[in-house]
Amino acid sequence: MADLLTGYRTLAGPDEMFAPHGEYRFAYREFAERFRRWDADEYRARQSASDLEQLNGGVTFTVYQDQAGTERIFPFSLIPRIITAEEWAVIEAGLVQRVTALNRFLTDLYGEQRCIRDGVIPAELVESAPGFNPRMRGFVPPLGVWAHVAGIDLIRDREGIFRVLEDNLRTPSGVSYVLENRRTMLNVVPDLFPAGSVAPVDEYADRLLEMLVAVRPAGVDADETRSVILTPGSYNSAYFEHSFLARQMGIELVEGRDLLVHDHHVYLRATTGLEPVHVIYRRVDDEFLDPLVFREDSALGVAGLFEAYRAGNVTIVNAIGNGIVDDKVTCRFVPAAIRYFLGEEPILPNVDTFVGALPSDLEFILANLGDLVMKPSNASGGYGIVIGPQASAADLQAARERLRANPSGYIAQPLQEFSTIPSFDGERLEARRADLRPFVVTGASSWVLPGGLTRVASDSTSYIVNSSQGGGSKDTWVLRPSRGT
Repeated sequence: MADLLTGYRTLAGPDEMFAPHGEYRFAYREFAERFRRWDADEYRARQSASDLEQLNGGVTFTVYQDQAGTERIFPFSLIPRIITAEEWAVIEAGLVQRVTALNRFLTDLYGEQRCIRDGVIPAELVESAPGFNPRMRGFVPPLGVWAHVAGIDLIRDREGIFRVLEDNLRTPSGVSYVLENRRTMLNVVPDLFPAGSVAPVDEYADRLLEMLVAVRPAGVDADETRSVILTPGSYNSAYFEHSFLARQMGIELVEGRDLLVHDHHVYLRATTGLEPVHVIYRRVDDEFLDPLVFREDSALGVAGLFEAYRAGNVTIVNAIGNGIVDDKVTCRFVPAAIRYFLGEEPILPNVDTFVGALPSDLEFILANLGDLVMKPSNASGGYGIVIGPQASAADLQAARERLRANPSGYIAQPLQEFSTIPSFDGERLEARRADLRPFVVTGASSWVLPGGLTRVASDSTSYIVNSSQGGGSKDTWVLRPSRGT
């Protein structure tokens, strides 16, 4: 492995594989013993095999800003992220705690709003948030679950602590890559796995289907529950995931034109006639779900779906109105919500966040923008981000002007020197920054997929890991308790 590591140097944040003096961290020791037998030629051969495996499996995504509009293979690195059982136990408990609090938070925001009256979050920040849907006031979904599938983005900071960067509760994507990454690794590099030591991920589809049945409308028998996945169609960037999950669960993948609403009930236009639909796992954003209530020009949704939902005749997964939590402004107040609703200290701390809509925060951001990362509060994909330490004076001035013109549209966070993992650049291994998106499935209880999606930056200078910005992914290994100490 010496030639692969020639010139390897760590960055400012901690390296997941190597300790400061170059020795392997505990989680990687057994993996390194196996991997060190490889040279660069062996790595290239295995990487080529993995690329072919993913291409043949259709593991692709679309970048909308790409002028060619072509599908691409999600770049994949053979060096996994490895997490000990002890670390994972903390992450798992923190995720369940956070999702539990967020479900109670959403019930309260659309109900009594006690948290606003008691000062947990300012009323004006809720009411002005694009993701807050006043039409959902007074509604409580089955089992009180709003966030049925949550993707919580984490980073490991300079002290080695996992922190929450943001919450994704609308239509979080990426879990198909988790499952396909593991399949690729088992097919291409089975010799790298410590025997029986890595927690499997193939339970996800069963857990997801179990949840869809658990949150069915009242009065519907479990055995009669019909669930579908609603997709915007094949041109959506995550269409591979939609079709993948439908196949894995054995349920229909439908578009809006395949469904209709009659007498506040939803039906599937099947070859045998109209079939009732009880649960819709939607991968369509709120504003496109029902042209009678939201965007009237939407051809992606189903006319009358919202009233069927409010009538309790169909369950929509995730619930309408969750976008208020996806808003990066709201993320700032989640630790307070955990304390308020659960009476507990947050297990997973937030990354410090400053909100442009708060006058004191705005003043701080304007004065310190050169040391901060400014982000649009309600955007995703890594777009519109200004990384202060890397920005030119002109870019910083333009950012300040945008912030002054629309303070509520932006948040800022200190630049995080988050952890890195070795990734192959075509010649050798190079440190690349990586985040982690674990997935939490919540029905009658919450279950966390062991590991999650590790996303890595495209090069050693980048702090952005999104696939839309050229980032790739890794398999994430959670070691079993017998080996995780």
